[in-house]
Amino acid sequence: MKQALLPAGWIKPRGYANGVAASGTQVFIAGQIGWDEQAQFRTTDFAAQAIQALKNVVAVLHEAGGKPEHLVRMTWYVTDKREYLAALKDIGRAFRELIGDYDIAMSAVQVVALIEDEAKVEIEATAVIPQ
Repeated sequence: MKQALLPAGWIKPRGYANGVAASGTQVFIAGQIGWDEQAQFRTTDFAAQAIQALKNVVAVLHEAGGKPEHLVRMTWYVTDKREYLAALKDIGRAFRELIGDYDIAMSAVQVVALIEDEAKVEIEATAVIPQ
């Protein structure tokens, strides 16, 4: 079970939840970047890397028997805030297709660099699979 948390009087956030309450098996997904299953980057495009990173999150979650609707938290690390903002339309479309649920506590942080030089985005996630 998962429930988005919205304190009384607060405006509903767009594209994320302020908090999420959930019970079940917890799954912690390490930061996923925009490379494929063979650890190869196929593009330098920010949106394409973000979409691949989301696909990687879903693949790891699937290994635990989870589904995208079980995600409760995501942290996005981006190397360029402007690139991220410019790609939001494409990322949003892919997010709706791959994840489908914005009742996820999310943060986005600009960082100086990621460990893999070609990476433009890294996404770590937490899911709770109901019992």
